[in-house]
Amino acid sequence: MRPLHLASDDLPHDSGDPEQSIPLLTPDEERQMHSAELPESLPILTLRNTVLYPGVVLPITVGRDASLTLVKDAYAGDRLVGVVAQKRAEVETPGPDDLYRVGAAATILKLIKMPDGSVSIVIQGKRRIEIEEYDQLDPYLTARIRPIEEDAPDDVDPVEIDARVRSIKELAVQIVNLSPNLPSEAAYAIQNIESPNFLVHFIASNLQIDVEKKQALLETRPLLDRSQLVLDYLEQEVRVLEISEEIRSKVKTDVDQQQREFFLRQQLKAIQDELGETEGSSRDADELREKLTEKRDLLPEAVIETLDKELQKLARTNPASPEYGVVRNYAETILDLPWGHTSEDKLDIARAEEVLAEDHYGLDDVKKRILEYLAVLKLKGDMKAPILLFYGPPGVGKTSLGKSIARSLGREFHRISLGGVRDEAEIRGHRRTYIGALPGRIIQGLKRAGTSNPVFMLDEVDKLGTDFRGDPSSALLEVLDPEQNDSFNDHYLELDYDLSKVLFIATANSLETIPGPLRDRMEIIEINGYTPSEKLAIAKTYLVPRQCERNGLREDQFSVTDDALLLVIEGYTRESGVRQLERTIGSVVRSIAKTVALGEAERGDVTADDIQGILGGRKFYNDVAERTEVPGVATGLAWTPVGGDILFIEASVSRGSGKMTLTGKLGDVMRESAQASLSWVKANAEDLGIPDDAFRYWDLHVHVPAGAIPKDGPSAGVAMTAALTSIYTRRRVRHDVAMTGEITLRGLVLPVGGIKEKVLAARRAGITCVVLPEKNKTDVEEIKDEAVEGLEVHYVKRIPEALDLLLEPTAEEDPAELFAVSDREKQLAGSPSTGGPIVVTNGDPEEPVMN
Repeated sequence: MRPLHLASDDLPHDSGDPEQSIPLLTPDEERQMHSAELPESLPILTLRNTVLYPGVVLPITVGRDASLTLVKDAYAGDRLVGVVAQKRAEVETPGPDDLYRVGAAATILKLIKMPDGSVSIVIQGKRRIEIEEYDQLDPYLTARIRPIEEDAPDDVDPVEIDARVRSIKELAVQIVNLSPNLPSEAAYAIQNIESPNFLVHFIASNLQIDVEKKQALLETRPLLDRSQLVLDYLEQEVRVLEISEEIRSKVKTDVDQQQREFFLRQQLKAIQDELGETEGSSRDADELREKLTEKRDLLPEAVIETLDKELQKLARTNPASPEYGVVRNYAETILDLPWGHTSEDKLDIARAEEVLAEDHYGLDDVKKRILEYLAVLKLKGDMKAPILLFYGPPGVGKTSLGKSIARSLGREFHRISLGGVRDEAEIRGHRRTYIGALPGRIIQGLKRAGTSNPVFMLDEVDKLGTDFRGDPSSALLEVLDPEQNDSFNDHYLELDYDLSKVLFIATANSLETIPGPLRDRMEIIEINGYTPSEKLAIAKTYLVPRQCERNGLREDQFSVTDDALLLVIEGYTRESGVRQLERTIGSVVRSIAKTVALGEAERGDVTADDIQGILGGRKFYNDVAERTEVPGVATGLAWTPVGGDILFIEASVSRGSGKMTLTGKLGDVMRESAQASLSWVKANAEDLGIPDDAFRYWDLHVHVPAGAIPKDGPSAGVAMTAALTSIYTRRRVRHDVAMTGEITLRGLVLPVGGIKEKVLAARRAGITCVVLPEKNKTDVEEIKDEAVEGLEVHYVKRIPEALDLLLEPTAEEDPAELFAVSDREKQLAGSPSTGGPIVVTNGDPEEPVMN
């Protein structure tokens, strides 16, 4: 309700909200007012922003010319006017269509001329009227009217109306008591109103409701219905005032508490001044408190409580105390974290796709996953960030891809190198009881990034160590679990921090060294090595321009042919990635930069013929044919953490007692694979045309070159079987064929992993045909056609099928003659060995890396 005035001379403008005076009508006066005769036509005075009710006194200021003329004529006559509200207050000259049809007949009680030429009047509503027709428009509106009859006393239930009146008075008095702007006399005035009609009209005129609602109340005919509407509005007003009072009370309590704290703090400051302990601690505490005030809306309640306690402790602590620095650093660390602050994601999927394509060639699976995440984020608005693991050989762009992903999303990027980390506290932080304690790398990274949703690159996660200080990989379990990391608790902070919006991207060269539970929490995306054609495209698009820029050459000062780049790729580098390739291209560019700097040439055009003069002799040759020109040598395919490679299995025989010797730093699985191969060859010796004496009186030696490199795994089973069959049957293994696959004693060829890397390695080595297990066919289908172009691929299920493809059809010499042993020699040899003992001459490998 608006402020009520029992006797007010303050007359607002007719364009504002008028305030009321309260004449207390007696029932007799009300009956006389309602029974008074009205003329058939009245001049119509229009009101803005309010409605006049019968019995209510309304002071207004008249400013419009038409209204001034109307008021003067009426005041000089019988002082009767019709008062009607405008539908829209902004209409300056309202016509009949701009006015409501129901209004009130009113008497002008007083007219006062103001110094500025305007006129203020006081009017009192008499009866409700309905306009039937306007009969004059100029100089002001006049209309024929019809009085609206009020309910007769007999038509209203006295008990019900009495209950309504009491409820209205109680609510009105409650509003007066709750409103600080209403005088207490208003409550007495309301209690003394006897007429139900006048009470309803008076309360309605003072309600803070729209003109439309006030007009609807005026137009309501039955008194009970009008009183019910007023009751509804009053109850709503009481609820609003109660909430406002609650807010005011809370604000007052907060202000009182702040004043009390200020007073106590001033006293404490005076004491500290006397003790000489004020300057440093007070200044630091005040600065941190200002920071806390700025960030209070973003901080969780638990963080605010902790900071309040720490700042109080800081203000009381002597700056010379060791604890002072600990408390200050702790509070600064908490305030420097980006609580609740996130950068806005760029959800333009097409633009993100362009950014990823600009920085990296290929890697379609990774780009597809990032664009899917962006699409879901755009549709859903909010989601937990995925935990990705980029797994593949070095130099394929795993780390740089993280930067591109951050740029495409519009997020901050932070890289954490985990290689060689052995202390759990590096991840979860140190407890503050230790001297020099710090938060873990995760919290420190958030502090540097400045947002709560950066892209975190956890580099070399497969090279985490473990010792007496704990297991960092176990600490990462909480960080990389989407169901838990929304409340990550650092040992230093001892507060929960939400990491669910951080996009974690881990990189690894090998999955074997990553613990199973940690691997299970990440979405693994394999990034395979590049084919020569892909390396050529990467070199032309990215590496050559980048090296030109780094070495000070403009684009028009350097060019290199595709043949020259292919020669560098195949003759001077042998890797799955492009890291060594970029370094080699850098050497070529620097040689041209030198000639340009010396003034010997304005530009350099490098062809394949120039490469040897710049880089020296070729480093890598395809020597497979030379190494397999004798029986007993097979070309196998291996997977390593740095990509695929070929390996040779060499077998030789010498007179002995049937022993088998394995060399080449072979692991347990690979030695067992060799034993299984020999057992199969022995079991099928008759079908292969191998005499029994070959196993009884001849020793077998199997060697895998590159003896310093540990090797293990079952995938060399086919190659070993081919080498053993070749040495015993004297049929050479085809020099243009490489093979991989695990074998069983029943002669089955089982699938193995790393097929893409192995196939690419075969092509790099000049192999034209590969033999693979039948069940690895789907792996080959995932390789791009250009990568296997010119490469003949055969799939086998059993060892005999593989041998038909691997061995040449004719033998160099007859095995029966070669392995023939005379009776005299058998007698001298005594009882031959039938078990085929294995002799390992180089010890067990400590860390097998070739599979």
